[in-house]
Amino acid sequence: MNFLTIGHRGVMGLEPENTLRSFVAAQQAGLDVIELDLHLSKDGALVVMHDTDVDRTTDGTGAIADKTLAELRALDAGRGERVPVFEEVLDAVRTPLQAEIKDVAAARALAEVITRRDLVSRVEVSSFHDDAVAEIARLVPGIRTALIASRYGTDIVDRAVAVGAATVCLNIRRLTLEIVEHARKADLRIIGWVVNTQDHLRLVRALELDGATTDYPEIKRTGRFTA
Repeated sequence: MNFLTIGHRGVMGLEPENTLRSFVAAQQAGLDVIELDLHLSKDGALVVMHDTDVDRTTDGTGAIADKTLAELRALDAGRGERVPVFEEVLDAVRTPLQAEIKDVAAARALAEVITRRDLVSRVEVSSFHDDAVAEIARLVPGIRTALIASRYGTDIVDRAVAVGAATVCLNIRRLTLEIVEHARKADLRIIGWVVNTQDHLRLVRALELDGATTDYPEIKRTGRFTA
């Protein structure tokens, strides 16, 4: 498989994260995959935001789960952008997506959209939470899944295998050759995140990872020249 360059929340180093503007910029930059984050609003909409609250990324305050979609829509998510719902992203870009879910409830909502719109070949579902990965796999046969980890050891491989994930997305700052070798023995793909520097990109290449998640699209351009 070719080396994948994954746009972190679009191109969040250049545009407001998890907005249509950011996703379109990622597509225009030629990134292979766009990563985004999903939460459920108070009224069950599958909204694209990273944090559990709106404070950091919008001009509002409070938990996403306590706000209706209309209330979320009223917020400025940066440069006049609005908080998108997942299906708007599907319509705005053609690039394959890696959708991160935060819990089992989001898994169920996402499963409905994937099934209704026949997205198994276009969307990979990722999560830090083993139960969310297991739930989406149960609900959508054949869906590609990835287990994410920030603090981890070789146990991340066993956890991924247990929930049927084909990929592990791992914090590049903690990645070791031992973990890579363990993952390869289990036939797992390995994606490193967040890769924003040439040093991290060289490490990704040295460890022969399958891809890198980055905030900056130029990583794709320089990556092909990095041994």
